[in-house]
Amino acid sequence: QVQFVESGGGLVQPGGSLRLSCAASGSISSRYAMGWYRQAPGKQRELVASITNSGSTTYRESVKGRFTISGDSARNTVYLQMNSLKPEDSAVYYCKLAIGTVQYWGQGTQVTVSS
Repeated sequence: QVQFVESGGGLVQPGGSLRLSCAASGSISSRYAMGWYRQAPGKQRELVASITNSGSTTYRESVKGRFTISGDSARNTVYLQMNSLKPEDSAVYYCKLAIGTVQYWGQGTQVTVSS
């Protein structure tokens, strides 16, 4: 079993910043990937950014240059720094841990970008 502690969501004005964090604990192997997905009402869940425990990163095209994912492999923690936020970034953001083909999901944190 894997447990998550997610934090950092909230309400921010357009152009503002937020930092999400996700700490995983439990039965975690030494080789995994962690990432952030988001889901807006009526839309499918989509990848925002991911990082492997070796530091390789992947970003959704629409967030490149604005969002930065980073990780602390010793603490099984992943962060998402979100700058220049836009209303279309509003969604529930979910942390995901992938160990091989097995996926674990956090409970989600709401991000709302609105004036």
